[in-house]
Amino acid sequence: MSGTDGALAPEQRQLIELVRAVAAAELAPRAAPDDQASAFPKDLFDQLAALDLAGLPFAEEDGGGGQPYGVYLQVLEEVARCHAVVALTLSVHALATWAVAAYARPQLRARVLPELTAGRWLAAYCLSEPHSGSDAAALSTRAEQDGDAYVLTGTKAWVTHAGHADVYVVFARTDPAKTRGVSAFCVEASTPGLEVAPPERKMGLRASPTAQLLLDGARVPAAHRLGAEGEGFPIALAALDGGRLGIAACAVGLAQAACDHATAYAREREQFGQRIGDFQGIQFMLADMATSVAAARALYREAAARRDAAEPHRRLASMAKLLATDAAMQATTDAVQVLGGYGYTEDYPVERLLREAKVMQIFEGTNQIQRVVIARDLLG
Repeated sequence: MSGTDGALAPEQRQLIELVRAVAAAELAPRAAPDDQASAFPKDLFDQLAALDLAGLPFAEEDGGGGQPYGVYLQVLEEVARCHAVVALTLSVHALATWAVAAYARPQLRARVLPELTAGRWLAAYCLSEPHSGSDAAALSTRAEQDGDAYVLTGTKAWVTHAGHADVYVVFARTDPAKTRGVSAFCVEASTPGLEVAPPERKMGLRASPTAQLLLDGARVPAAHRLGAEGEGFPIALAALDGGRLGIAACAVGLAQAACDHATAYAREREQFGQRIGDFQGIQFMLADMATSVAAARALYREAAARRDAAEPHRRLASMAKLLATDAAMQATTDAVQVLGGYGYTEDYPVERLLREAKVMQIFEGTNQIQRVVIARDLLG
């Protein structure tokens, strides 16, 4: 059991318990089949949206759940423990929705935001490009103003649930200045000139389609610009602060699942006339798993508390993402080791968890980039 924060109100505890039960009953049985079929579980996202989870951390007046970010992250952890793809979908949706909630003009906000917070529309986030990954400010997609619209041309890469989203938050260059020349736009999927490339063939998270977004003269109303012209890069960084906490929570859920499976197996598997869990070598692996998961959970909750208190939290968000995703990679690797040869087969879930954990060290900023962010903040 992952437990809940002692500071939670009774209704928040009930919410997390409900999510835990629904995830175990409805999401967990689908994780392996969806992975094997590379089938995007949009119906499961819709099911969680019907429980008002798609807009959980957003204001009630905007159709959201009005919950603290810390509660939202605990919900993500419970979902990820059973089906990491569904948790990732919720996390990226919230990441992109935040940009609309914080920076959209009143008319656009009133029309789009309630659809996003209710989960009737799915949002995607488009910052990376084929030649602009960790160096996000080097993006080359252009947005040229033409009367009351911007014309977007270029290619965005690594777009989560591309082709299934209704709204894309797209970052494009409106000026040659590297970080001061980027602007953000809310682009609807029906926009002429917007196409989605075939999905990437990935090692893990196969049920989550990842693809390039192709923009060929896509005409976007100027009123769909988010924030001021040239404000896009600060918007992208602020959005990633929340997104990294989302990935940290997903990674903790994944690591907890690996620890649970390894512990259950160690209780039952016998070798040399006793349970393998009675051997100190196995015990130490399980102890290290449980400790790293607990530490990562505590760190993401502390970062969320800072965010909810409107205090600076960028360094802690990067720390949480770094620690949690490294912990998930180690926990899933060790879980495969505890299961031995069986852990390497698809008959047990730990091989899938290992494949899913790897990419969490890469997206929302690689863990090397997290170390850069942390060090720069430390050094001022």
